[in-house]
Amino acid sequence: MNRRHFLHTSAGFSAILIMPGIWSCQRPAGKKRSYDFKTHQSEGQLAPVIRVTPEDGYYVHTYFDVTPFSPSGRYLAVSKLPFQDHIPVLGDVAEVCVIDLEEQTIETVFSTKTWGFQTGTNVQWGGSDQFIYTNDLIDGKAVMIQLDLSNGTTKAYSRSMYNVSRDGKYGIGFPLELLNVTQQGYGMPSRELENPLSLSKEATEDEGVWRTDLDTGESILLYSVADVASRVPESMPRQDGTFYFWHSKYNPQGTRILQVLRCIFPGFDGTNGRNPMVFTLNSDGSDVQFTGRDPVWDYPLGGHPNWHPDGIHLIRNMKPDGNTTRVCQFKYDGTDFKVLSETFNSSGHPSIEPEGRYVITDQREYHEDGSATTDLLLLDVHTDRIERICTVPTVNSEEFKGPVKALRVDGHPCWSRDYKKVSLQGLYQGARQLYIVDMEQWHKTL
Repeated sequence: MNRRHFLHTSAGFSAILIMPGIWSCQRPAGKKRSYDFKTHQSEGQLAPVIRVTPEDGYYVHTYFDVTPFSPSGRYLAVSKLPFQDHIPVLGDVAEVCVIDLEEQTIETVFSTKTWGFQTGTNVQWGGSDQFIYTNDLIDGKAVMIQLDLSNGTTKAYSRSMYNVSRDGKYGIGFPLELLNVTQQGYGMPSRELENPLSLSKEATEDEGVWRTDLDTGESILLYSVADVASRVPESMPRQDGTFYFWHSKYNPQGTRILQVLRCIFPGFDGTNGRNPMVFTLNSDGSDVQFTGRDPVWDYPLGGHPNWHPDGIHLIRNMKPDGNTTRVCQFKYDGTDFKVLSETFNSSGHPSIEPEGRYVITDQREYHEDGSATTDLLLLDVHTDRIERICTVPTVNSEEFKGPVKALRVDGHPCWSRDYKKVSLQGLYQGARQLYIVDMEQWHKTL
């Protein structure tokens, strides 16, 4: 960014450099408004469910591995989208909102041009209820934003972020502008939908995941695309492709990072022609480990990797026999592999609680009348039993192809930090809404 003039946020307010790598931003004072949460009922429901977003727009949380619940559990950080029926272009603005679950209020705390249908505004919490983090487009560049909810101050950094460490010390991420090349809906809108920003080199040494120190503002290239691509086994398909990073995720302890690497082949059509791989690294970028060391882990088998709360293992949908998708667990280096259920065919976004007994995931069901629903499922690893906790309406995305696939509404269930509640995405009267499921009875068995 140019230090010699004022910068401008998506809301049109100025930002001024206060120290190297950190800008102070203006933002309008938010206004809380009250509304009533609504009880939700579905057939055979096994836990209390409430709809916690108002009926004035389209709401999502960030992703299945980024909890919208604040550390105390009192607040929910959500995104309000301006529309839900077409892919955004650069300049479309979404809102960052905070819901007070005790007072039943909502407040818009920021507006941003960096958002997508699958990750919303990428809003997330750090180490306390004081700060939330998002991104914005300032003077044409995507940068990370820190919002102080205690006094209304706002800071902008020199790089964007995809994930914040749970202690709130660091933000990491591959440039948001480059995420749409491999899949729409996870970064920020492109200037041209059919021609997103891309890399020209097979495995660039100049771009990769940047780490920002949230106290000092210092940003460093933690590891490059070339650093990780050099660890790809020769047996993995390349086909003259170009490597990109996708998901970057700290473990809860902040000691390792989960990194998805994708190789995009010539002729990639938005779905076919990419080779996704999962790596992990130390938080300083060292000790790069490829997690797939057996043939059954090769493309296109598996998806949706997520950290186990122990920070050592990962949970992921895999096809151990090459045919049926199971919820699997393995160590950060690919060892200690095991199947968590020999009977459950997993198609959603699985995550597990700290004791390793209960897995939550979502599953879409299509109905003869053309409607669709999302089930919240609970897998008891000890008994290999699946229970359907509740059902919410969703979009029938069976026919979505190419970029418009990003318009789907996945359940993306997220545990609260105390593992007593789960947030779930769905619809109400056709609009994207958020639900909270009370899992207290299962928490008591842990």
